[in-house]
Amino acid sequence: MDIDDLRAICLALPATEEEVKWDTVLCFMVARKIFCLVGLDTPTPRPGFKTTEEVFEELVQSEAFIPAPHLGHAKWVQLTDSSRVSRKELQQHIQQSYELVKAKLTKKVKAEWKLDA
Repeated sequence: MDIDDLRAICLALPATEEEVKWDTVLCFMVARKIFCLVGLDTPTPRPGFKTTEEVFEELVQSEAFIPAPHLGHAKWVQLTDSSRVSRKELQQHIQQSYELVKAKLTKKVKAEWKLDA
């Protein structure tokens, strides 16, 4: 998986924007709230994303994920080995992250961004 694959997965989700923050971190956002991020300063992409508590525990027990630096306390994980995760599985995790972040948006914000309530 490369940055273009990750961009394709994330940008296919409604009302998603991308922006480079902190000089080297590509962030994917729904209504300006980050649901996926990846450092641009590493040779292979290591995306991070939000999960549920149950999924977080499962993923960090695998050899493919670690608690995301600075965000693990909020149940974010970071992919460490893309060879251990299929594109479909990664796409499902990113979709779940998007839905978790979207669910926290107010009705007003959802309406402004034309997102389903």
